[in-house]
Amino acid sequence: MSTQSLQKILIANRGEIACRVMRTAKQMGLTTVAVYSDADKNSQHVKLADEAYHIGAAPSKDSYLVAGKIIQVALDAGADCIHPGYGFLSENSEFAKACEANNIAFIGPPASSIEAMGSKTRAKEIMAAAHVPLVPGYYGDKQDPAFLQAEAEKIGYPVLIKAAFGGGGKGMRVVEHAKDFINALQGAQREAIAGFGNDLVLLERYVNKPRHVEVQVFADNHGNCVYLGDRDCSLQRRHQKVIEEAPAPGLSDELRKEMGEAAVRCALAINYRGAGTVEFLLCGDEFFFMEMNTRLQVEHPVTEMVTSIDLVNWQINIAAGKALPLAQDDIQLQGHSFEARIYAEDPSNDFIPCSGTINGLNIPVQSEYVRIDTGIKQGDEISPFYDPMIAKLIVHDDSREQALARLSTALEQFHLAGFSCNVNFLHTLANHPTFKQGAPDTHFIEEQGDALLKVDNKQRLMSTVIAAFSYLSGLNNTANSSPWDGLSGFKLNIKAAISIPFSDHIITATPQQNGFIITIDGVDYTTSGSIENSLCSVFINGDKHTCHVVNTDNVITVMYKALQSTFDVIDKHYISEHESDALPLAAPLNGTVVKHLIEIGSTVTKGDAVVIIEAMKMEYTLNAPHDGVLQSYCFAEGALVSHGALLAIVSDENAADE
Repeated sequence: MSTQSLQKILIANRGEIACRVMRTAKQMGLTTVAVYSDADKNSQHVKLADEAYHIGAAPSKDSYLVAGKIIQVALDAGADCIHPGYGFLSENSEFAKACEANNIAFIGPPASSIEAMGSKTRAKEIMAAAHVPLVPGYYGDKQDPAFLQAEAEKIGYPVLIKAAFGGGGKGMRVVEHAKDFINALQGAQREAIAGFGNDLVLLERYVNKPRHVEVQVFADNHGNCVYLGDRDCSLQRRHQKVIEEAPAPGLSDELRKEMGEAAVRCALAINYRGAGTVEFLLCGDEFFFMEMNTRLQVEHPVTEMVTSIDLVNWQINIAAGKALPLAQDDIQLQGHSFEARIYAEDPSNDFIPCSGTINGLNIPVQSEYVRIDTGIKQGDEISPFYDPMIAKLIVHDDSREQALARLSTALEQFHLAGFSCNVNFLHTLANHPTFKQGAPDTHFIEEQGDALLKVDNKQRLMSTVIAAFSYLSGLNNTANSSPWDGLSGFKLNIKAAISIPFSDHIITATPQQNGFIITIDGVDYTTSGSIENSLCSVFINGDKHTCHVVNTDNVITVMYKALQSTFDVIDKHYISEHESDALPLAAPLNGTVVKHLIEIGSTVTKGDAVVIIEAMKMEYTLNAPHDGVLQSYCFAEGALVSHGALLAIVSDENAADE
């Protein structure tokens, strides 16, 4: 097959990766076809595509995971190739076989390669034969819980339970003690079934303080295979990466070459084709095989930035039968690159995913140094049905130090309103002394805990002043020419004092000729400036500050540097939307009730796990708010629930005594 025969590409995915694949496909002259669920009818990947076809309901099991629907769309649309992106069907060997059976080029490896690496147990066997070091563990098919617990005892705690067909931290549990093994096993299996349709798990010794270093490989159908450098992905939370970089810092030339050549051996051992990633645990100068991802990685842009290679272009050409355009000696790395994943989530609330409308979006100017891969625009809805990653911010410069400084600056310019996001958390990480010195281990975020969530007090104060200035500017804009119609507290012969009704702050202000004196906790701040199209330029005590401000539904959102702050405005019509947030047994987001853990009528102790819900591909366990008796469950297992809905009722055992 030649590239001339590939004319029309269907992207079997959504969001930023669908948009990213389309960008290259259009540059190569291919007609692009999108598929979409009910939730994605108005999404950017649908708007960017030349053609788009509906494939089902919002849950991915009814749409993006239904291979037959996607194959049928490809046939009906006349698409001669399919790019699966990452996630969904990208590592589904049956989907690859279906493409081949219907004479559709699958832009990925052969089904046999996916099968070999899709089972982590089989992958370990192949790596052992290739003399790649493995972490001690159990990789067999026997899944009896008692047997697995016995194997865990042999391996020694702490032990890692991992979905054999999984990835992205889903279907994974770290077990510190034998008494917790069975519950952790059941949770991992439930997530594995929900995410990958297979609950087979493997066990490994939990390696302490490793780094996560991976190697990008590329192979063609002509026996050629190369590695395109490595990436460090050690900054993770809940086993999911948040900042990646290329090349991995601190590796000797010898170690880098050894890992690259080992990754190539892995690919050649399974007759690989296309883009793949071999992941290693790095402990000092020792490395251990973790898994091979038989697809394009989320973090592939950092490799593109340091190699100047468009990996999607390579994927399409190789799927069309072309040979690799470069040999190993031709591949040179230039400079350093970072990628930060922008998530719709609340870092201060255990990184719980968020959904809602994008009320404000302002991004850094893109250039040869700054790249943004995303599938969102202002006004779009972030659905609760899919992964909460909404954008990737990628930077490049001549050195690691320069690139990290660019990342910090770009994060300060990435402003998002409508729901919580992790931009300030990423900014804190990018400026942490340990990270600046080199890549920390995979436990870094967990060990730092709340220290990474602290907010700069000066930034918070400036945000509060700016929010008050925005509120006051809004009052002025609604005033008419008559002082009797103004809303700013007009009084004869004296300057009016205005009370600013923020729910969590006591603030007053006095109008001046060119602005306001805003008083917070007895301290005055002289302000003046303007707000145009959400861009706020304000002088505070003579110092100029620039940010973005969005006003919606009695909420003012200030996006100042990397900090997003929201201020609830109280009026006679205002009812808090967050009253249920303090209820430990209220749904933290839209989701599905997965399991009731305690029988009704049972006595519970504060902190006991009561009910599990699933949302955005992850499970969340809700705990008893106090000692008492479980009176009832408010929703059955399998029921859909909305954010804030009470899921169970625990009576206060002291209530009867009062």
